[in-house]
Amino acid sequence: MKNGTNQSRRNFFRQAATAGGGLVLGFNWLETSGSVPSIVNGTASVAGTAADAFDFNSYLSISPKGIITIFSPNPEVGQGIKTAFPIIVAEDLDADWKAVKVLQAPLDTIKFQRQVAGGSGSIPHSWKRLREAGATARQMLMQAAASRLNVPVAELTTQKGVVVHTPTGRKLTYGELAADAAKLPIPADVKLKDQKDFKLIGQSIKNVDNLPIITGKPLFGLDFYREGMLFAMVQRPVAFGLKLKSVDAATAKAMPGIVDVVTFKNSVAVVGKSTWQVKKAREALKIEWEKEAGTESTADHNKLFAQLLGQPDATVRRKDGNVEEAFRNAAKVVKSEYQCPFLPHSPLEPMNFFAHVRADGAELVGPTQTPELARNETAKLLGIPPEKVTVEMTRMGGGFGRRLKADFVLEAVEVSRLVKAPVKLIWTREDDMTGGSYRPAVRYRFEAALDVQGNMIGYKLRGAGINAGNSTRENNFPSGAVDHLLIDSADHKSPITTGPWRAPVTNFLACAEQSFLDEVAFAAGKDPVQFRLELLDKAKKAPVGEIKYDIDRMKGVIRLAAEKSGWGRKKEVAQGFSVYFSHASYVAQVAEVAMQKGKPVVRKIYAAADCGVVVNQSGARQQVMGGIVDGMGHAMYGNLTFRDGAPEQTNFNSYRMIRINEIPQVEVHFVDNGIEPTGLGEPALPPTGAAVANALFKATGKRLRNQPFAEQEELKGVS
Repeated sequence: MKNGTNQSRRNFFRQAATAGGGLVLGFNWLETSGSVPSIVNGTASVAGTAADAFDFNSYLSISPKGIITIFSPNPEVGQGIKTAFPIIVAEDLDADWKAVKVLQAPLDTIKFQRQVAGGSGSIPHSWKRLREAGATARQMLMQAAASRLNVPVAELTTQKGVVVHTPTGRKLTYGELAADAAKLPIPADVKLKDQKDFKLIGQSIKNVDNLPIITGKPLFGLDFYREGMLFAMVQRPVAFGLKLKSVDAATAKAMPGIVDVVTFKNSVAVVGKSTWQVKKAREALKIEWEKEAGTESTADHNKLFAQLLGQPDATVRRKDGNVEEAFRNAAKVVKSEYQCPFLPHSPLEPMNFFAHVRADGAELVGPTQTPELARNETAKLLGIPPEKVTVEMTRMGGGFGRRLKADFVLEAVEVSRLVKAPVKLIWTREDDMTGGSYRPAVRYRFEAALDVQGNMIGYKLRGAGINAGNSTRENNFPSGAVDHLLIDSADHKSPITTGPWRAPVTNFLACAEQSFLDEVAFAAGKDPVQFRLELLDKAKKAPVGEIKYDIDRMKGVIRLAAEKSGWGRKKEVAQGFSVYFSHASYVAQVAEVAMQKGKPVVRKIYAAADCGVVVNQSGARQQVMGGIVDGMGHAMYGNLTFRDGAPEQTNFNSYRMIRINEIPQVEVHFVDNGIEPTGLGEPALPPTGAAVANALFKATGKRLRNQPFAEQEELKGVS
């Protein structure tokens, strides 16, 4: 296909290449319709230093030696974006993958857009512009080869970084052609590869950071070190709802290696020459706290849920048909409530950040999912223009939404400003688990009305949350498939801080919804898979209101998961089904449970995912498998409780994570439909809890409606 680029010409500029210079191709990340690379003067090196002086949004470079370098602007949080981005460019460039080098770009809001790791949106946002960057470079290189060989471009082909004249077999490498290509006009139209000709996209390619990770190279925030920097730890309130009353720091200040103890807002920071010294000094602080707001306990929240679910009014999110009449005339009504606790993010790498506040601005370095937010919040705090703040991103040892916030960045900035020195702020594991921000605790109440044929004619859902905002996704399935539907929500504002947690809202909503649909199917005497397909058929033939999910894509993953798992045909295991749509992708799962010594054990989970074109099979499978393990682990074991505003679980000795021997076999299948990529970092997590819960019900006859499952009496009583 061809993509017109005349509307984007203003975004590109061209300068003649210097003698011996390479071709540097910048491509626009700001245009949603894609872009065409531009040529700039300079020699492209692996380090990319020659390109630093030019006004790019992002760029691809080709050195005279044939080395292709891509600056990856998005934060790398383990989702494999530093591998996937160059694969896409290299595919339409027809590059030799062995010649591709990848470097992490710093924050640059002029050159880049959406430098964010969140919402599973990096690949969908950049797919076209990355492809066009590679295709434009390839076309210019072929034109340079045609001029040098004095042949028509139509007689040329490319393969692995080499232009080949098909009739004579003469060859020129991309490195040999780079300088000539730099002098050519930018083509107005470029032809992208047909998907059937892909050589890299869809294959399994190793993560570009594998070697430095394995060999211990400094990639992560905790690895960062600057000569002369100080270390800091912060003592925050020991419970939510408290504020700082007084601090006696005399003992701490007198301890070895301690440079200073400073207070700001509601915290006390100890600054010194090593992490161990500041940790020990922080323990020596004598601090008094006083109540600023209510200090809530988990028992309080359980009472609040009952009040929120029982109150006559709530915020209506969607209403279709006449719900009251449907329930009044129903042959059968099914009711259930599902609840989940607060959860910490628990990334392997605790929060940390480096900050150096100077008279002329501020320098930030560290692991953040939102570097622009870190910059803007820093500028606001210091009262300086955002342009005076630089942000360099390290690789992250996990984030799961926790590093979408900038609170830990601002702590480093505050301390650096107060002590007038570069500071590396480090949280301990206990800080990380007790300092927020958590997945909100939520309780859902469901009701379904069935007619005499077992058809669901009415559906109600109320979400009751603690700092959850809208705890529903009112336009997700089964909305649009039920004639009479009401979805509303109520929320309690709490001093306990909450925030995005992998697959926000849907991480538990999917478990609750899909478990309840199994209950409804059971009450209707229907197979759970067939019950969902019937609802989708109804939505297709007679949609009710607006439908914001793709019915055919959802049906596709349902059928694929059922086929691959042998749904309903196995006698030795109990199977549970679940399907969900989030981040523009669809994932269906079948969990298998077997009884071992009287106890149910999850042995295997099948997953069928529709995320459009799979860029890297290896990375994509890891994303799905990781999401399933994460989803199952937290559904089974994760639980954070509070007493008088203080978290009762402070480290992994009291906060239960899934163990390696508890992880089931996972089998992943992708739908090959050829559409452009959609999200994948999060969509595999939401369906997992329900697939497991429904399989456990099939095996034990016990419904698990509250997380964590392992703590519920229904499961404890199985023998």
